[in-house]
Amino acid sequence: GDPVLPLSVSFEERLTTLGSDEAVAEECKKLETQSALPKIITTMRTALNLGSFFTTGTDEVRQWTIRKGTKAPAAAGVIHTDFEKTFIQAIVFNYETLKEFGTEDKVKAAGKVMTKGKEYVVED
Repeated sequence: GDPVLPLSVSFEERLTTLGSDEAVAEECKKLETQSALPKIITTMRTALNLGSFFTTGTDEVRQWTIRKGTKAPAAAGVIHTDFEKTFIQAIVFNYETLKEFGTEDKVKAAGKVMTKGKEYVVED
């Protein structure tokens, strides 16, 4: 059953002391290895059945963690409990669509924004 991932805690800790992504890349190249953290994170998220959704504002983008299969009101409750109680609708678009069009304004202009109700299951 459960996933088992080999890793060197001392190596991962050493990478955190290097100070920059370039230094980490150089160390990994020199040792012909890579950090296990990305694999650990994705494996953990899969094993725990976790997904994400993002909220955007004029000055920030935030990622929120939910269980896969969560409906929109419960996902809104992760942000603030009042949001779950008063949920009416979610305005959504897919990340792949955002990558295709480049900006939120262009996604809206292309008519790719969707309005979803209380039964909407949030997608990763």
